[in-house]
Amino acid sequence: MGNFSQKVDKFIEIFLDQNGYVKVLQGLQNTLMIAICGLIIGIVIGTLIATVRVIPKYKTLPKVLNHICSFYVALFRGTPMVVQLLVFYYVLLPIIGVKITGVQVAMVVFGLNSGAYISEIMRSGIQSVDPGQMEAGRAVGLSFATSMTKIVIPQAVKNILPTLGNEFISLVKETSVVSFVGAADLYVAFNYIGSNSYEFMVPYLVMALIYIALVLIITLLVKILERSLKKSDRRN
Repeated sequence: MGNFSQKVDKFIEIFLDQNGYVKVLQGLQNTLMIAICGLIIGIVIGTLIATVRVIPKYKTLPKVLNHICSFYVALFRGTPMVVQLLVFYYVLLPIIGVKITGVQVAMVVFGLNSGAYISEIMRSGIQSVDPGQMEAGRAVGLSFATSMTKIVIPQAVKNILPTLGNEFISLVKETSVVSFVGAADLYVAFNYIGSNSYEFMVPYLVMALIYIALVLIITLLVKILERSLKKSDRRN
């Protein structure tokens, strides 16, 4: 027990006296920024892909777009996130001559990766909406695109909200790999504290507790949003 107390004291010393908390706050900020931006980009890409996947394939263009979307989804779902980060940062960016930070790279790659998964989530959500909703929109003169954006997709989002919450949680946890491209997340911050104290047990335990707290907060927010939407539906 005394040995553990010494480890805790060493952690507190690095965390407070040597400004370890500054790195932790910066790492937490980067973790949340990467996850939030990744989710937003993923929702936009996923919604576009899901719409392409469900539109009628009577003409050549929808068929071609569907094949492109299928390839995109297979590519990003079939390769690990860390491989996508490394290829994007060390291969694609040097080829096209663009210089951006590791955090920005992580935001883009997380968004592209999330888009592939959210597209399938969104597609199932769209298919869960009563087809009569689309038919009703078309019957009153709305175009397919307008009926989809004004009627079908809002209902689909309500159906898949818990799954989107799970995707956000996955993105938060997966940010632990962004150190491969030089981004400073929570893992990098606590690894710094561990390296300076020559003791990793307490820093990693604290890091785990922070991740658990983030997951609980996200879960609570999703439940609050679900209840709010249900109350809104009852009032309407």
